Amino acid sequence: MKVVKLMIIGKIPTMRYPLIISLLFVLSCKNKQEAVTTPRVAYDQSSEIATSADHENPRMQFKLIQSKVLDKGSIWENINQQIEGFKEKEYQNLKPLILERDILSIQGNIDAGKLSYQKLTQWYLYRILKYESDNDKSLQSIISINPNAVAQAIEKDTKKTKGHHPIYGMPILLKDNINTEDMPTTAGAIILQNNQTNDAEIVKNIKDHGGIILGKVNLSEWAYYFCTGCPLGYSAVGGQTLNPYGRKIFETGGSSAGSGTTMAANYAAAAVGTETSGSILSPSSQNSVVGLKPTIGLLSGSGIVPISSTLDTPGPMTRNVSDNAILLSAMSEGPKANPNTKDIRRYDVYHNNLNKDYISGLRLGVIKNYLEDSLYTFAINDLKNKGAEIIEIEPENISFDKFITFLNADMQRDFPKYMKAHAGPKNKIRTVKDVVEYNLKDTLIRAPYGQKLFEGVVAEDISDADFDVLKSEYDSLGKSFFNTPMDKYNLDAIVSINNYNAGHAAMAKYPCMTVPMGYQNNGEPKNITFIAKTLQEDKLLKIAYAYEQATKKRKMPSDYK
Repeated sequence: MKVVKLMIIGKIPTMRYPLIISLLFVLSCKNKQEAVTTPRVAYDQSSEIATSADHENPRMQFKLIQSKVLDKGSIWENINQQIEGFKEKEYQNLKPLILERDILSIQGNIDAGKLSYQKLTQWYLYRILKYESDNDKSLQSIISINPNAVAQAIEKDTKKTKGHHPIYGMPILLKDNINTEDMPTTAGAIILQNNQTNDAEIVKNIKDHGGIILGKVNLSEWAYYFCTGCPLGYSAVGGQTLNPYGRKIFETGGSSAGSGTTMAANYAAAAVGTETSGSILSPSSQNSVVGLKPTIGLLSGSGIVPISSTLDTPGPMTRNVSDNAILLSAMSEGPKANPNTKDIRRYDVYHNNLNKDYISGLRLGVIKNYLEDSLYTFAINDLKNKGAEIIEIEPENISFDKFITFLNADMQRDFPKYMKAHAGPKNKIRTVKDVVEYNLKDTLIRAPYGQKLFEGVVAEDISDADFDVLKSEYDSLGKSFFNTPMDKYNLDAIVSINNYNAGHAAMAKYPCMTVPMGYQNNGEPKNITFIAKTLQEDKLLKIAYAYEQATKKRKMPSDYK
């Protein structure tokens, strides 16, 4: 049987061949008590919007690029206050020590006295300001900046000791659906623009290991479960995220668009994304960075604006595999607040286990239909040359025809729980219906692409008993998709492309790791993706590292060097 190439754009499987479903999502909103601010840095985007109307991809036909509500002037003021005295000459002098360097190399430069955590943080802030305040280069990727980032970095310099975690002192960017007390958590929606929260569990863990939360990045609003057919990387708060490999030419992927673009553009040492079904894999692939969607429950989902508590997970997004392992380690410890974390094992030394020769002797399942893709074929030959045994497979066709019902039911139940437990005291919003009604009062600003998916959440009426049956059925189907060939051929992992099998992996709750494998003729990035069984993140990191070291396919976007 021929495999279905399941592309997950944002959160929901979009079928490349007829089968499953096709879906997209985004949103816009804000708290009733708060007045919408006017951007203090704006430009005439009418010609750009007019040009995008001719794009062959309907999702790239933008209605808006720059946010109508984000006060960018206050962001630039925040940065300027923290980089006072830091000039272009110093930025250029430090560039070789930081740009495209992995975390361990940066730590080595700090240990050698060539760099400090203060200067590292200021360098990233300067770079963000340099590009994001330039209308010809801005990726519309930054929603907020931690006003205390440099002060925290100075503190790291004074308290630095031997033996600290590699994430110590490293500036990290968060997708803006992840709670942090340093900045509001908006999910890209106006209704949450002043949503002050405590730290999510993974943010506590990062901070406990010494990481610095540098800022919050743009995303497909409500993690791309809001509107249908809308652009990836759009939110009412952040505007339209753009791809550094082709601004307004290539999609950013979603929903962790800002996490992907900021990593590609070197705006921080690492970033955190979230995934329900493809939202780490998609933007990592589109922006030629490394992304890991962990086993569901390995990392706590507490303090993250939800779509589905059954499928949601945070995950690391980085420029290389070593950094990905380091950030995963830093995110991994702490209370097991997610009910899926029961009996989950945890690792804290992923980065110590990497081995460039690990591929030799592995049995890898290659999806036969994907061999029509030349980049995939080249990547498979690279794996074979490193000693892997390649087995061609044709997985069974599987349909998740009630996937929308599945997500509707989870969000209908999970969103009120998040709002009750985590939303700031001024926020009176409690249900998706509240959001829909709020947006209807000004759809041009709050929901220019509509809110069809949210309307579906409000209308969903599946019973708890039927939902439990559906969850059990889809869990079995997802696992069967991978287990059947893996058990039959004794495979160590299955090799996919981008987010093609993200929907299957989501339902199976299996981990996925995506790594740059090259660029199409038009310059658009493409990734190879490795998928393994539950809690085999360590194996995936080793495979991905060995492939990365053997091929070194990632190239910087030329306009951001």
